[in-house]
Amino acid sequence: MATTQSTDAGFPYSLTISLPLPTNRLASSALRALEVDAELSPLVRRDFALKSPKSAEDQLDSDESKTILETTYRATTNRMLRVAVNGFMESLGVVLGVMEELDVDVLEEECKE
Repeated sequence: MATTQSTDAGFPYSLTISLPLPTNRLASSALRALEVDAELSPLVRRDFALKSPKSAEDQLDSDESKTILETTYRATTNRMLRVAVNGFMESLGVVLGVMEELDVDVLEEECKE
């Protein structure tokens, strides 16, 4: 996670959360599940992106190499940033828990180990 002062004058506080996942399919699924819920406050903005790990950036940037879910929050105050990120972390916990319990590929990987 990285916290920075944003260049956007109206939203000076920002936080970027990078979550590495095992596959592009899981990262894409997490993104689609999380982006459904819009931010409730107009004082907070959130952006999602799928990124490749640094080691894969030199290679062809295919969709399959994009396994990192990057979420960037921008807010008008530190407090609004904290409240929004806390809510996001709760939602993220639910999404990851469902993936762990129900995803067929994850279950197959556990059986192999």
